[in-house]
Amino acid sequence: MQRYTSRGFTLIELLIVVVIIGILAAIAIPKFSAVRQKSFKSSMMSDLRNLAATQEIYHNSNFIYSASLTALEAIQTEGVTVTINTATNTGWAATASHAGIAGEQCGVFHGSAAAAGGSPATMAGVVTCSY
Repeated sequence: MQRYTSRGFTLIELLIVVVIIGILAAIAIPKFSAVRQKSFKSSMMSDLRNLAATQEIYHNSNFIYSASLTALEAIQTEGVTVTINTATNTGWAATASHAGIAGEQCGVFHGSAAAAGGSPATMAGVVTCSY
């Protein structure tokens, strides 16, 4: 009498593994999305802080704040759009948005400039985001 020994996994074992992988993916994907959104927010905040530093350097040399990112030689992070909304000799206001986060933005203002329309900034010199 000959015995057949089969090696491998049964269909039930494979199904259990697929279900476990599905559960792990269901947990990991939302976490990844939240971490990704935090990194976008950090990029916007960092660009606005860098803008504040370059505005002060520019103001010390020219006695006016610049409305031009080119004049400030400001470098923007990939995906981030920084907009200087107001710039006078006594203050400036700017907002930043990211292509990966629709409808959300960060803002900052300094000196006599008021926060730009729609900007979440409420205190001068403090970068604030709308989410």
